[in-house]
Amino acid sequence: MESEQGRAAVDIISLAVYSFTFLLGLPSNLLVLAVYLRKARKRGATPCVVYALNLCVANLALVAWLPVMALETAARGWALPLPVCLAYSFFLVASLYGSCLFLAVTAVGRYLGAAYPISYKLYRSGRLSCGVSAGLWALVLLHLGPGLAAEGGAYFTHPAPLGNGSTCFQDFTAEQHRVLLPLRLEMALLLFLLPLAATAFCTLRCVALVRRSCLPAGRKRRAAAVACATLAVFVVCYGPYNASHVVGFVAGGTVGWRKEAMLTSACNVFLEPAVMLLLSPPNRLPGLAGRLCGRAGHGKTVTNRH
Repeated sequence: MESEQGRAAVDIISLAVYSFTFLLGLPSNLLVLAVYLRKARKRGATPCVVYALNLCVANLALVAWLPVMALETAARGWALPLPVCLAYSFFLVASLYGSCLFLAVTAVGRYLGAAYPISYKLYRSGRLSCGVSAGLWALVLLHLGPGLAAEGGAYFTHPAPLGNGSTCFQDFTAEQHRVLLPLRLEMALLLFLLPLAATAFCTLRCVALVRRSCLPAGRKRRAAAVACATLAVFVVCYGPYNASHVVGFVAGGTVGWRKEAMLTSACNVFLEPAVMLLLSPPNRLPGLAGRLCGRAGHGKTVTNRH
């Protein structure tokens, strides 16, 4: 009885998180898309614009599947056609790790623009940024390929433990675990931990450069807050899910709290747009966004123009 009540409480929290993130994530990402498309038309495809648009695409891919996540939670099982589970799993993982990588390259770009403005300007082109973006997506797809091959024709669906329908991307066979466990560990290290280390280094260096600059105190605080917010979103949103990969590899199986770890990952769809809007100068934010962010003042030039 207690376990049933506990599961019901987790389901209620999960439904609330999915609904909240969908209601905030859809309009906020569409707003970011409009802001940076407008910047692209006016100023060209700068690295910041290219990476922000890719980040927005990754977020919208996750937003599109949030109703499916809510339906799965409410039905306590997979209620859609079995092949849909494979597409659901693909876009879910691709979105999460794509977001990790593009957050990292955005932080690296800000740091290079602040620390080496003249040298960085020589390589600061939209074409190069598009090439970097294509390479990052290819890296994600390269890791997803073996995982999709491991599904073995069952679309990652399995009969529910209590005989109530099927589950999607939650229960795995021993053969699938032999492929998925080391693959998850590699993805956690290469696609999360390494980008996190780069983001942390660049963020801390940017904060140090801002503190030593001649900017007014208000601008220093804002630039430092935006940089630290990016790092905090990275850790809070993606840390638990990737920790489940590491723990699962050590334990030799999928951890029971892996689905709950996805809750914080879903929150990135409205937290990341907030960070990206802060990176955009307020006088370029249309309508309501400009009025909301107008009081914050202009951020440091080197943190916005890259």
